[in-house]
Amino acid sequence: MTSSAKPVLVGIDLGTTYSLVALMRADGPVVLPNALSEVLTPSAVSVADDGSILVGAAAKARATTHPTRTALAFKRDMGLDRVYDLGLRKFSPQELSSFVLAALKRDAEAALGRAVTEAVITVPAYFGDAQRQATKDAGAIAGLKVERIINEPTAAALAYGLQHRGRNLRAVVLDLGGGTFDVTVLRIEGGVIEIEGSAGDARLGGEDFDDALAGVIASRVQAERQADVRSDPRAWARVREACERAKRRLSEAPEAPVVLLELPVGRGRTNDVELMVRREEAEDAWAPVLDRVRQPISRALRDANVRTEQIEEVLLVGGSTRMPCVVRLASQIFGRLPSRQLPPDEAIALGAAVQAALKADDAAVEDVVVTDVAPFTLGTSTLSVFAGHRIAGTFAPIIERGTTIPCSRAESFVTAGDDQERIEIDVYQGEHAACEKNTKLGSYLVEGIPKGPARSQSIEVRFTYDLNGLLEVETTVAATGAKKALLLERTPGRLMPDEIARAREAMSRLKFHPREALPNATALERAEALYVDLRGSVRSELGALIAAFRAVLNAQDAAEVDAVRERLVRFVQRAR
Repeated sequence: MTSSAKPVLVGIDLGTTYSLVALMRADGPVVLPNALSEVLTPSAVSVADDGSILVGAAAKARATTHPTRTALAFKRDMGLDRVYDLGLRKFSPQELSSFVLAALKRDAEAALGRAVTEAVITVPAYFGDAQRQATKDAGAIAGLKVERIINEPTAAALAYGLQHRGRNLRAVVLDLGGGTFDVTVLRIEGGVIEIEGSAGDARLGGEDFDDALAGVIASRVQAERQADVRSDPRAWARVREACERAKRRLSEAPEAPVVLLELPVGRGRTNDVELMVRREEAEDAWAPVLDRVRQPISRALRDANVRTEQIEEVLLVGGSTRMPCVVRLASQIFGRLPSRQLPPDEAIALGAAVQAALKADDAAVEDVVVTDVAPFTLGTSTLSVFAGHRIAGTFAPIIERGTTIPCSRAESFVTAGDDQERIEIDVYQGEHAACEKNTKLGSYLVEGIPKGPARSQSIEVRFTYDLNGLLEVETTVAATGAKKALLLERTPGRLMPDEIARAREAMSRLKFHPREALPNATALERAEALYVDLRGSVRSELGALIAAFRAVLNAQDAAEVDAVRERLVRFVQRAR
């Protein structure tokens, strides 16, 4: 890597299931490969027996063999005070995400031969302030300056709009990934991409389809074998992985096998489970999940004041949109076949690279302009009086969802009592009339209000919402002109600067598998995960190959290691 070269600004899709890093080139955005020459890096972290950290494909392979040492889908917990106990170590969602971001950073530097210190990172449109801050924290821990947080469907719209900048049309982006679902209504006109409405569910995605199908399989095992696989972490992990494979096969075939050899079924017993799942049976299990897909679509169209017949194109983004039932649902809602012009898994990363190019004033995107909207309503808590009754905790919106960002809005409020000298400003995001049903972002105290009768003193509260979807709050006491900016109190999942510094220092002390060793670790972990599910002569042959690979790894003959690893990888690919 050339350290003297100017650092580049990359785009990163930090996904629930897979993550990618992309860069804008003269002929368009491209996704950069990882150490395995693959573009998809699993968002997975595992702690090995020696305490070292595995990230990516090797970690994902350990999810079935070492489920209590492996973390998946931690993106869903960004902004929450959850701790992942991986046996020898404990991590926050930000730290786990930082490991993935650091791996992508190293892969980009290896591919480009240049330092990568800045990035645009995508988040679900329905991520709130705490989740966006947590994403920025994860980037800081990984050694990245996060130049912009961009909504995932907006990124997809950018990638699509770059290809069709000469067209004028209205489209909707359905972004159904591994853990989140977003809907965005957009208009492309004269190179301007205008986001008209956005909605979503930050806890809806492919993981929920896997869980629903796994529930069906677990019930069948319970009925046929009198065994509860839900109570055994390793058994449940294997069932979920088998259901994920079956889900993928059901996208292409009417039925799929679920094979679980020597599955732990309790009390030290194991059982061989071989079942066939029909697409109709799976779709019955998925019906409640699909019902959840409809609501954000309706909300996004309503916010944009657009009818389904006004939508000229439906764009599918995210791996879960490959499922026939999802395609069929989109067709039913919009009365047209959806489009998949961009690779579903790569569209968001490609769009992040376009946004990075816009941020860097790249000539390749000089005629592209994009606007975005606030996904949530933001407001404060007030005291209202009705029929002589004082009602506290009434939500007073200041920035309505769907407002084009960046934006700044202000509302004036008055004192509620006589001689009131202070007022507490509580900040909320959400859509309910009662503050208790919304998400509290923080609060602070405004003091020094001149004494006077109730309602005699006015305080202006200004909300400024930036392009990252992050909120700044300022108050002004009308009588004195005194201003105060809101320093949000500690909210769940938010790290203070000193905590970020400590997390970076702790990360530097951790032992990570070196990038050049990842192909070996990944091949071995994938082979051992498959070994669990095989039997007979095929299993014996795989066992011999694993033993041979371990032997050459100990001998450290690079040429021999490469040769045996390739044999092992080819065998695993054939036997899956």
